Amino acid sequence: MHLLPSSSSSSSCLRLLSLALLLHVSFGVAAVDPLYAVCSTSRNYTANDAFGDNLRQLMFMLATKASPIGFALGSVGQGAARANGLALCRGDIKSTACTTCVRTAGARVRDLCPNNKDGIIWFDECMLRYSDVEFFGEIDFDHTFSMWNRKNVSDPVVFDGKVANLMNRLKQKAYISPLLFATGEMEIGESQELYGLVQCTKDLSGGDCKKCLEAVIGELPSCCDGKRGGRVVGGSCNIRYELYPFFEA
Repeated sequence: MHLLPSSSSSSSCLRLLSLALLLHVSFGVAAVDPLYAVCSTSRNYTANDAFGDNLRQLMFMLATKASPIGFALGSVGQGAARANGLALCRGDIKSTACTTCVRTAGARVRDLCPNNKDGIIWFDECMLRYSDVEFFGEIDFDHTFSMWNRKNVSDPVVFDGKVANLMNRLKQKAYISPLLFATGEMEIGESQELYGLVQCTKDLSGGDCKKCLEAVIGELPSCCDGKRGGRVVGGSCNIRYELYPFFEA
């Protein structure tokens, strides 16, 4: 799959990964490197700063708390040294895989964003965000990227309509679910299925989850028209569709 950063704040440093890695991920192989990461360049801390100690404690806490329910948020410290963070695992993965992914994300985001007070990182099975500013309960429209399969379908108009139908159906399921997560499939031809997944971070209300999903679904025509697979990923929600099963039943 090809990666395109669709939006970011002007104060962020975008870290792109190699096409080889993206192809590696697109075929469903577990990757050790992230899909994407965004780092702040406007707010930094020093090696001996209390924020750094609080951030290390926060990463440990998120990895510990995320595994039972696939989600964790929390804060460590006070005032300017306060580190706030959130971790979300894909709703279909096992708790052990969740712990591993969040632990890896915590280490990798600090490698990619050294001494930055704000960072976000996405893997295929989890995402993690931290900041010195509390962001819980707010839809993140600033950090978004898209990925798509390079191959095209034979009838893009009909196919795109079915993708939109499936995504909207899953949106309706997800925002009223306590998990803010839904997967499903749709028959689109003889012996062919379309698979989809949508998910929001669990700090959002159901109504805000719906708004977030509507926004990323609205991005699909810009990135993924006629493509055999695609995803739009943000800091508060993400969607994905493929012509092969990519999630656990």
